[in-house]
Amino acid sequence: MIQLFALAAAAFAILAQWAVWFYAPVETSMGVVQKIFYTHLPMAWWSFVSFFVVFIASILYLARRRDNYARIAGAACEVGVLFSGLALATGMCWARPIWNVWWTWDPRLTTTLVMWFVYAAYLLLRASDVGGGRKEAVLAVLGVVAFLDVPLVFVSARYWRSIHPAVFGPQGGGMEPEMWRAMIANLVAMGCLWLAILLARVRQLAAGATLSALVRHGAIRD
Repeated sequence: MIQLFALAAAAFAILAQWAVWFYAPVETSMGVVQKIFYTHLPMAWWSFVSFFVVFIASILYLARRRDNYARIAGAACEVGVLFSGLALATGMCWARPIWNVWWTWDPRLTTTLVMWFVYAAYLLLRASDVGGGRKEAVLAVLGVVAFLDVPLVFVSARYWRSIHPAVFGPQGGGMEPEMWRAMIANLVAMGCLWLAILLARVRQLAAGATLSALVRHGAIRD
């Protein structure tokens, strides 16, 4: 299954890059730099999906106390922090020629940065020895509470004064149909990659937990 999604990601990525560079028109005001959008937005959106998975898996862990849900939450958070960090980096590369600054304390950027720090703190706590037997429960609570910032990121460009474009606004962000199709192709390609990485990381964490259990019970030596 992981290999299937990885191959699908590669195939869709080729199609998506063709659509970006040869099918979608060059944006009139921003020029060719606008094409960063086709990488920036899918990374941002799939990071939101990652954190939603953390939210759901954390609730399920609190309800059922199954380690598999904790591993899914941890893996999804890792992917989410990676994708949101790359979304911030590509956004800065886009902002520099358009806004003439690498960073500005725009509501969308600020809430996204706060979100990244919160989930990075989640990963630091997961990697630490703090909490003992209650650590997974504490992480699950944090995974639920941390999700409160995700809707704020989504609505910040709509309801607060922001220079960040609202792509999914009433007028569709002023995008041509070809731009929408290129963006959807990139969303699909990034989604296949996201799922392949998530499944591989969950499997890796499960294998690590099994190995640790064998070491604890003396079946193998560390």
